[in-house]
Amino acid sequence: MLARAGLSAVAPDHDGRIDVRSQIKFLEQASRTLGDDFLGLTLAEQFDLRELGMLYYVAASSHCLGDALRRLERYAQAANHALILRMHKGSTFRLALSYAGVPRHLDRHQMESFALTLVRLCRQLVGHRISPLVANFVHQRSGDLRRARNLLGCDVNFGADSDELIFDPALLDRTLVAADPFLNRLMVENCEQAMAARPTNVGPFRTIVENTIAPLLPHAEASAKKVAGSLGLSERTFARRLAAEGLSFGAILDDLRRDLAIRHLEEPGLQISQIAWLLGFHQPSAFSHAARRWTGKTPSQYRRGLSSS
Repeated sequence: MLARAGLSAVAPDHDGRIDVRSQIKFLEQASRTLGDDFLGLTLAEQFDLRELGMLYYVAASSHCLGDALRRLERYAQAANHALILRMHKGSTFRLALSYAGVPRHLDRHQMESFALTLVRLCRQLVGHRISPLVANFVHQRSGDLRRARNLLGCDVNFGADSDELIFDPALLDRTLVAADPFLNRLMVENCEQAMAARPTNVGPFRTIVENTIAPLLPHAEASAKKVAGSLGLSERTFARRLAAEGLSFGAILDDLRRDLAIRHLEEPGLQISQIAWLLGFHQPSAFSHAARRWTGKTPSQYRRGLSSS
């Protein structure tokens, strides 16, 4: 499994960085091998949060929960260069998670693990079992979702437009049980040094486009014009950026649909018509035609092959 994920046999035993794509691939393979469809939640459920290292201590030593989350927002990429946290405060408080340089549609377990880790961290920092109002994930899931709801302590929506945890904004003012201004000052200095040394590459343009397309598919809005606008580009500039990398919007869209189709067909609780809708096809027949081109089989034939194997 390590080899298939692009990792050496000794990589997990060393403290160096492991490529995020390899992390995602390995967790997916481990999930299938172990028969644990919620492996990310399993991993995040009980580990000692102090293993987060400086991220834990810079958050835990802050004055209040809002300060702690602002520290995490700034310094998350010092520990994981692909993970982005963003805080949005209004009538509710939203903690949004996203990836830089990593195709979001390839992942389920790591994003769920990040979310539960954040919820557990918030609970430990304030000394109470607080929970989000709701948790949203971009990827699809079907079947029994009670475990995810029980662990996160809230309603959980899959197939959402973004990955986010939504909280009552009053929680931001909760004083932390381990607040320590002297330690916090020291940890902020260390984190700033780590940020200065972090990789700054946001990833290839193709990945940015893929991550913009994915949440648009179920709404049948994955057009070049819509994606260009989401990226703050004109259609002409968008097309030039793609052409400069030897890419076309149609090819990226087709490859993304193929990858997602294979992932969705592995979910027995999703009907073929639902998958067609999730991929942005207006008719199941259009999905069936595309599936034959991708796999040489209809969606039903491909799913039966999975069952028999």
